[in-house]
Amino acid sequence: MVEKVKISENLQMSRLVHGLWRLSDWNMSKEEILRLIESCIELGVTTFDHADIYGDYTCEEIFGDALKLKPQLRSKIQLVTKCGIKLVSENRPEHNIKYYDTSKEHIIKSVENSLENFNTDYIDLLLIHRPDPFMDPDEVAEVFTELKEEGKVLNFGVSNFNPSQFDMLSSRLDFPLVTNQIEISVNNFENFYNGAIEQCQEKCISPMAWSPLARGEIFISEEE
Repeated sequence: MVEKVKISENLQMSRLVHGLWRLSDWNMSKEEILRLIESCIELGVTTFDHADIYGDYTCEEIFGDALKLKPQLRSKIQLVTKCGIKLVSENRPEHNIKYYDTSKEHIIKSVENSLENFNTDYIDLLLIHRPDPFMDPDEVAEVFTELKEEGKVLNFGVSNFNPSQFDMLSSRLDFPLVTNQIEISVNNFENFYNGAIEQCQEKCISPMAWSPLARGEIFISEEE
């Protein structure tokens, strides 16, 4: 059974997290996805990682449609999702250029879309997907505080932030960022060199490691 990790006072996540980046490529029925979720829960993998843009803005809804078949599972899982990237997509016809957007308006809209996609009234953990060079930390702190007070998002973190970016946003918040989702694998040591790992240790927070198997590259021999 996969153990749990305490992320905050109101959030425990499974040590292993199931990523849903490619869910739309798997061509699974709602019933098959439901069985996948149930199988994960049986193994102790209760945390599922999403982003609004995954599957060209489709993966959250695909997952949520499966959850609708058995809504009582919501209380047994933790939903993580990310926002802050705008892609040019037929599913977002109002987007005419790809860029990072961490404005209050976009974060609120992204959260409302995610809540509807998942058919839930709260997100366990919301992450800013990528550092936005034009981010207004005071505006992000304001919208984080509103979403927390409304109960729509229980915890907040970031993804792919370096230590100075993490500290900058943290300085505007009255509550802690609970994680930094960063790439960690035997093929990528960047976050050991830039201080991100040490910062997590200093602040006693658990990093979320994305692509820990290096996208499967560690299983490919040189001969292949």
